[in-house]
Amino acid sequence: MRKTFEYRLFPARKQESLLNQMLEECRWVFNETLAHRKDAWEQRQESISLYQTSSLLPQWKQERPFLAMVYSQVLQNVQERVDLAFKAFFRRVKAGENPGYPRFRGKGRYESLTYPQFGFSLEDNSVKAAKVGNIKTIVHRPLEGKMKTLTLRRHSTGKWYACFSCEVEPEPLAPSDKAVGIDAGLESFATLSNGDKIANPRFFRIDEKELAKAQRLLCRCPAGMRFLHTSSLLAPA
Repeated sequence: MRKTFEYRLFPARKQESLLNQMLEECRWVFNETLAHRKDAWEQRQESISLYQTSSLLPQWKQERPFLAMVYSQVLQNVQERVDLAFKAFFRRVKAGENPGYPRFRGKGRYESLTYPQFGFSLEDNSVKAAKVGNIKTIVHRPLEGKMKTLTLRRHSTGKWYACFSCEVEPEPLAPSDKAVGIDAGLESFATLSNGDKIANPRFFRIDEKELAKAQRLLCRCPAGMRFLHTSSLLAPA
């Protein structure tokens, strides 16, 4: 079975700038792949496979040198995302649902980099990712099982996270004839029939001051500079 482990990242300023550039290059590949498949169908009624779009990457790298800054398997994963989007589209069409044709990604609307097999590792208090280097990480719990993929994700707050997908052996619980009732509430997240309570995590309250500070800065910034200034505020010193 697969299990996910997510850790907070603290990239250095140069690393964060590099990661943001990588996201833009991946966004370009996503849009170019989508356009290629869309044009092939509209102009020639030709269905393009993932293998065919993957063969375009070497040519695109020659025409766009900045693509070389992104690990090759990360770029391949971008095209896999386009392929999955088309498969989901045709599946919905076949089922008679509202299909929702795959859409192009606007600037700043591509938020993650996925290493599907190789090029990454977790070393003490850092994540090592190909083309990026060692990124300072808060490892708040140990990793379990065999690492399969790594996704570096930029949240809407500008914070970065590493998400590992690991293959782990299932651990079935011992048989028990005990049962407990659960009541979800406001004061506590849940109250059990045996009297135990699970505290409300109150994530918003924890980040409220930081969010208010970012919002004040955002209101003072010109529209075109808002994302840049908010990211710089939230980045670690």
